[in-house]
Amino acid sequence: MKTGIMTDAYSTLKVSLTSGVAHVVIDNPPINLLDAALMTDLDRFADAMSGDHDIRVIVFDSADPDFFVAHGDMTTADDPATFVALPIAPEQDQSLNPMMRLHERIRSLPQITIAKLRGLARGGGAELLSAMDMRFASLERAGMAQMECRLGIIPGAGGTAYLPGLVGRARTLEIILGGQLIDAATAERIGWVNRAVPDTELDHVVDTLAARIAALPPGVARAATEAVDAAVESTTHGLRKANELLGGLFSEPAAARLAEAALAAGAHTRDGERHLEALVDDIT
Repeated sequence: MKTGIMTDAYSTLKVSLTSGVAHVVIDNPPINLLDAALMTDLDRFADAMSGDHDIRVIVFDSADPDFFVAHGDMTTADDPATFVALPIAPEQDQSLNPMMRLHERIRSLPQITIAKLRGLARGGGAELLSAMDMRFASLERAGMAQMECRLGIIPGAGGTAYLPGLVGRARTLEIILGGQLIDAATAERIGWVNRAVPDTELDHVVDTLAARIAALPPGVARAATEAVDAAVESTTHGLRKANELLGGLFSEPAAARLAEAALAAGAHTRDGERHLEALVDDIT
């Protein structure tokens, strides 16, 4: 695989590459604090990924089973000037603070980003999760919270902006103003995570999904994501953007090749249509 990323270039991340998927394990003892070191490594990793067309999916995990990312570094309250001066994500809006810029850089990556959440993620750690495309949580071990209001501030790394689109306005206010830990089952029910699954199944669920996305024809996952994101602005804009993207994909050889293979394998027949997903899996 051709990729410009150096997997051993980070002090707080362990990176491995497999068939179009980058696996990123956060390892910043003792509690995976989102401090300057971890922010800098995440920013450097995101910069390396931003122009990498060989990596289709990024899976974020934690080396600590008790903490995904505990929260932001609270010592910044003693020296906010140093925090504000961190040279993070220079291409992002410089009126935003460094943690916001980092999360926006991750949110705008061309790859599909997926988190495995076993353990706790509060404050900036929860906001990092919310910036990703998808989140899957361990039923037994995962918990999320935005506890900032209880400490006299508000979420300052994207929580107020990301959560309404995930859980709605009323749930967002409940999470932020209540400041309580949200368990995995509740997070799934309100839409903060895609699914909460038994801990023993978490790796299989996420890794299988990541491999399926990485195996899609080039450009398909990004086009689908752009079409969905465009619909947030308005349904009409979303439809127009999807039509534009669809036209581009139809001009690619993969579209005709896969349609012909599906028809040859039994699509458009009663027997084939009863098991269409398996039929499509067999030809791709």
